Amino acid sequence: MIKIDVFSGFLGAGKTTLIKKLIQEAYAGEKVVLIENEFGEIGIDGGFLQDAGVNVTEMNSGCICCSLVGDFSKALRQVAETFSPQRIIIEPSGVGKLSDVIKAVQNAGVENACLNAACTVVDAAKCKMYMKNFGEFFNDQVTNAGCIVLSHTGKISQEKLSAAVELLKEKNASANFVTADWDTLDGKAILAAMEKKDSLQAELDRLAAEAHEHHHEHHHGHHEHEECHDPNCSCHEHHGHHEHGCEHVHGTHEHHHEHHGHEECHDPNCSCHEHHGHHEHHHHADEVFTSWGAETTRVFTKEELALALQEIQNADAYGTVLRAKGIVAGEGKWLHFDYVPGEPDVREGCAGVTGRLCVIGCGLNEDALKELFKV
Repeated sequence: MIKIDVFSGFLGAGKTTLIKKLIQEAYAGEKVVLIENEFGEIGIDGGFLQDAGVNVTEMNSGCICCSLVGDFSKALRQVAETFSPQRIIIEPSGVGKLSDVIKAVQNAGVENACLNAACTVVDAAKCKMYMKNFGEFFNDQVTNAGCIVLSHTGKISQEKLSAAVELLKEKNASANFVTADWDTLDGKAILAAMEKKDSLQAELDRLAAEAHEHHHEHHHGHHEHEECHDPNCSCHEHHGHHEHGCEHVHGTHEHHHEHHGHEECHDPNCSCHEHHGHHEHHHHADEVFTSWGAETTRVFTKEELALALQEIQNADAYGTVLRAKGIVAGEGKWLHFDYVPGEPDVREGCAGVTGRLCVIGCGLNEDALKELFKV
């Protein structure tokens, strides 16, 4: 299966810089073709597959770079047939509409290929201006993205970054957001966000499964379930990620989900306890628990996280919290926290693509949790 990744972004947002980073750090070892599609240009002299409007050059990294100026669908098919790549990267013009590129890819009829990711790069310092002055093109790139990667985040204040993210979420709340400075992230972490393997929903699903195991086996250790979002970080351990392949499973900024079912809780003091007699079949974790999560650019301190994890044990105020986990920005570092009843843990760790908090339990008070973490 050929994976097709589309990178859109307004002029100067940093698309090429991001693509180079991914080619070096995330796509290494793959046979990759990069297609630069400058809509409207004509007149390429010479070059390979010229009848389809394709000019081909070899990049230093070994990636094949093509410029398409003719029939996009025909050219895309010929590139796939000629090079048989594992992945095709498409970098359209900065003023191109992402929706048009997505339709062109879907209608191209490339055999054994799928649209794997649609990513938009946004200059965090200029998004408000672009949205106001170039709304038709800029907003199209934002609303049609599965992942929005913000650039130049280290050059603006945390308040301006938060405002930019909120502005973008008004246009597309379902996209994955990458707000961390690219220098702090490995390309594989960004690719995971693009492919929806590292989304808030995916993290909530993993955490719900962990909480189910902890709750029903009365096991309160958490280290065996640690999982860092950076696949190259030394603290990373693989615990069976769900492979999303070419699906577009959307994450959310805030997530609140009621899990209804007939699972019998083994803790008689838990607020989710319901007696239903004997059960001879397994119930999924999402039939038992309530989950809440949020993404945030807020900067935390170790002290306030430690205090929050102490406070979260108040079941009357917050519901019965069985598991909490997060990676958030700190002052010049990133902070990881974990919680199982009676065992809070806050420590420094590798960067996440954006700040993220997840809580699993029974009868959670969403408003109280928002206030507790100030998100």
